[in-house]
Amino acid sequence: MNYKQIEAFRAVMLTRSMTEAAAQLHTSQPNISRVIGQLEREAGFRLFERVGNRLAPTDEAEALFLDVERSFVGLDSLRASARSIRESGVGTLRIGTVPSIAMSVMPQAILAFRERYPDVPIAVHTNDSPTVAKWTAARFCDIGLVSYMAETTGIRSELLRREDGVCIVPATHRLARKRRLHASDLDGERFISLTHGDGTRATVDAAFVPADRRVLTLETPYAATICTMVGMGLGVSVVNPLVVRSLKPAGVKAIPFEPVIAFESHILFNPQRPVPALAQWFLACLRKVTG
Repeated sequence: MNYKQIEAFRAVMLTRSMTEAAAQLHTSQPNISRVIGQLEREAGFRLFERVGNRLAPTDEAEALFLDVERSFVGLDSLRASARSIRESGVGTLRIGTVPSIAMSVMPQAILAFRERYPDVPIAVHTNDSPTVAKWTAARFCDIGLVSYMAETTGIRSELLRREDGVCIVPATHRLARKRRLHASDLDGERFISLTHGDGTRATVDAAFVPADRRVLTLETPYAATICTMVGMGLGVSVVNPLVVRSLKPAGVKAIPFEPVIAFESHILFNPQRPVPALAQWFLACLRKVTG
């Protein structure tokens, strides 16, 4: 016996008609008759007798139908389970991310994700890029979102976005009137930096002549905090435009900057584990909100 035979038998039992069973299964009446004949030969007994214009199941068919229904109840349960997984997901979505992403586009991506999966628990763990990479390699997080690639084994990466950095100055600053700023324009300006050891800070520092830039003892691990400080007139900086667009900090003017400083965002995966369906959908939402 095979599934096709059992499915045809069940349809005939429920409809008492080869023709209606064929319509229900999107096939032809001769095909249903042929399949029922095969099942009768394999079973070794008659399943139906014709009474007038209808089919009447034999006692043997009725007995067989009881077991068939038990099997289909199990299949219906499996279908319901698959539908529940598809609609509600499985478990908790765990995301490791650097602060610049967590404080900018992450809330928008989660909002879009919630439209499809309103009840799935989400855990967002924030730290620097090397730590997020280690979390991903250790499978503590389903995916990682970092601002630069650290030397970590056991991960694979995918570029999420690359943009040219912008210089941010207070809206009332003398440089706010310029359409483009060069590194030399910031000579003597109070500069707010990311913390030492951050790979993005090293990239920004390389664009300046150290002796010409006035670096305060003012640094923070968060680009969002830098934007707030600039808006308060505490200094100037160069940041990822993704942060500025997302946060729209008050009192800050963003201006194109030269030399070009590339700000990158990367997605990290554990290559030993398939990406969970929930994480795949979240990434689709993230790519949409990052443009």
